[in-house]
Amino acid sequence: MAPTRVCLFLVVVIGSFYLIRAQMGSSFPPLLRAFSTLKSCNFDKIYQLGDSISDTGNLILESIEAATPFGFLPYGESFFRNATGRCSDGMLMIDYIAMASSLPFLNPYKKVDEDFRHGVNFAVAGATALPVDVLTDWNIPSSVTNSSLNIQLDWMSTYFNSVCHPDCAEKHRSSLFMVGEIGGNDINYALAQGKPIEEIRIMVPVIVRAIKDAVLRVVRNGAIRIVVPGNFPIGCLPVYLTLFQTNNSSAYDQHNCLKELNNLSIYQNELLQLAIKELKQENPNAMILYGDYYNAFQWLYRNAQYFGFDTESLQKCCCGTGGDYNFDFAKFCGGLGVPVCKDPSQRISWDGVHFTQAAYKVMASWLINDILPQLQCFQSSVY
Repeated sequence: MAPTRVCLFLVVVIGSFYLIRAQMGSSFPPLLRAFSTLKSCNFDKIYQLGDSISDTGNLILESIEAATPFGFLPYGESFFRNATGRCSDGMLMIDYIAMASSLPFLNPYKKVDEDFRHGVNFAVAGATALPVDVLTDWNIPSSVTNSSLNIQLDWMSTYFNSVCHPDCAEKHRSSLFMVGEIGGNDINYALAQGKPIEEIRIMVPVIVRAIKDAVLRVVRNGAIRIVVPGNFPIGCLPVYLTLFQTNNSSAYDQHNCLKELNNLSIYQNELLQLAIKELKQENPNAMILYGDYYNAFQWLYRNAQYFGFDTESLQKCCCGTGGDYNFDFAKFCGGLGVPVCKDPSQRISWDGVHFTQAAYKVMASWLINDILPQLQCFQSSVY
């Protein structure tokens, strides 16, 4: 970006920041301050496990590029001007977290001979918390990838054995580990199979147990700062607003999201927070934090107008077509003739399942402000 454009960008952002803050008062967590203060943690590496919310290219490198739209435009159009395997029009939350830490974007593990000096992204779009064979036993097929959480952990262990064994614990003292978001696809696939909510609720403790076990493996690898994100309010996603659309007004909350599905996310997040509490008690030398993606989204949704989002299209896809939510299972983003909105920065949903770069930026800001004091690397000088 040319210096003139950079200066103009900063003027616009800073001006907007003060205008928005004046309108919203002290409740507004400033984005610019959030993205600068994380530098005080002095992270030199970030390691990411997860699914499409954080995959920076592993899925499209698994020899199935032709089977997924994420390796082609319009994915990546807003920032990279090319598809990178990120399931968005541009950057993801992990990209903003890396920027906030003054680190480069994380390269995907599957990218051979890549630079991993500042961390590795093991996340794979479509991945599940539970192994594929466990889901198969429950008659829940997972056709996107076999690289579930346990596989990603094996990759991580293999990688660490090759670069830092036996001194990993010492080298990880300045590393940030992101375990998730993961587990959302286990629920997504069950819902796609038509499983009733009551049956899916029975699955949730098993999903959370798998995440807890994953965190334990990460701790054993020497991690001391770990963030474990929860799930988003899935009842606000166009994919489910379309799939479960009803004329029964009582099925929707004040934001026109599906209450039953959001309650499922709340249940999952509550169990995850209990698991994290247990993990912290069992591992007092590790900082294991809950990443509150649910409330990050809710905060974005409630204040969308102040960030320039089109309030008339908060539940409509940018890349998609059909119905009340611009979403059609037969005409998914990236398909032939599927349109893209003129300005993705005005939409929250990118393709009905994933969010836009603009939405991820706001949610990343909220998350950083939420976890920063708990990371115990806060410096008063940033104010």
